[in-house]
Amino acid sequence: MNGSKLAAIVAGAITLGCVAFVVVLFLVKALWAWTIPDLFPGAVQQGLVAESISWLTAIKIALFVAVLSGFSRGAQVHTTRNE
Repeated sequence: MNGSKLAAIVAGAITLGCVAFVVVLFLVKALWAWTIPDLFPGAVQQGLVAESISWLTAIKIALFVAVLSGFSRGAQVHTTRNE
């Protein structure tokens, strides 16, 4: 494989990763605003839970979920290799 094909593959993978990250941010922000006020109306009224979240908070939640997914994936790979 020559260098230009490899560069195109790497650029495509980076672009796909960035697009997926932005989509996940929109999903986290939209799902929070859609579900949390319905699930916890009293807590939202009392100010215990935020009705909507900022973009920075959405990034933090997305990163937290990604880390947990990575741990879960690592545990699945580890258990299937030992069987």
